[in-house]
Amino acid sequence: MMFAYRTRAGRLERLAPGDDPAEAVWIDLFRPQPAQVEAVRAFGVEVPTLAEMEEIELSARLYRENGLDYMTVVLPGMSETKEATTGPVTFVVGPERLVTIRHHNPRPFETYPDRAPKVGPGCADPAQVFLSLMEEIVGRLADLLEGAGRALDAVAAQVYAEGTAARAEAMQETLRAVGRQGEQVSRVRLALLTVERAVSYYGQLIAERPRAEVLKPVVKGLMRDLQALEVHADFLSSRVALATDATLGMINLAQAQTIKIFSVLAVVFLPPTVIASAYGMNFENMPELGWEWGYPMALGLMLASAVGTYVYFKWKRWL
Repeated sequence: MMFAYRTRAGRLERLAPGDDPAEAVWIDLFRPQPAQVEAVRAFGVEVPTLAEMEEIELSARLYRENGLDYMTVVLPGMSETKEATTGPVTFVVGPERLVTIRHHNPRPFETYPDRAPKVGPGCADPAQVFLSLMEEIVGRLADLLEGAGRALDAVAAQVYAEGTAARAEAMQETLRAVGRQGEQVSRVRLALLTVERAVSYYGQLIAERPRAEVLKPVVKGLMRDLQALEVHADFLSSRVALATDATLGMINLAQAQTIKIFSVLAVVFLPPTVIASAYGMNFENMPELGWEWGYPMALGLMLASAVGTYVYFKWKRWL
């Protein structure tokens, strides 16, 4: 699909299917078809394939070709099956328009067109649209980190609550929740790294752009925000590790308590077992066999040995 936008009255207006795409200040290619690729190629923009966008070399992600700046970042978003994923997004910034190429659905691409006048330097030209879209992306990454922080707060409250060790089955779900947040933080951390590289690369070329004196402060602000979010992401990563260790510790405590109970029961029933084994021997000279109260005596002795062992364990606070 191809979504094209032009600037009108300080806002982004989506072009109708019959409008001339040459009017667009921003063309967004979402899983582009060959005809759409050819339409964009007519403007001198070479659309990279998904395989080319996934290249990890710096030279493949940040480069200039035919006067256009190609920058590829990795952003979290939704796949075709509506599952959380990460994928590459390529930004092609030229003097006349911005072209974006993506094969998954990061949320900022849905929210930005309506918010374009309120975000960043505005949407009057491709450079401003690029920086404003980057600011929208940074805001979305900040929201994801805040959401992960709130989820970890809930996990911590559950893990450190009274009686947690007795709820080992609940701890398993907690461990899965911690793992999901860890994956989320990892995705955001990778996105921050690639976005910072792209913004830094563009900042080095900002002097060549019109109204550079207006755009430079925006780039510096974005860099400060990205660096602050990277620190926050690292902090959340440490919280994920702590929550994982605490959850595993609670599961181990619950398992140890279960093993302790079985061990104590085995010891409690050991003396009665010894007595029963002794009186289960078939020797000829066993005086108790001829006693009228021999059987009740043996039962009472077994009961007394079990109760005595239990009381001793309680006195020692082993139970």
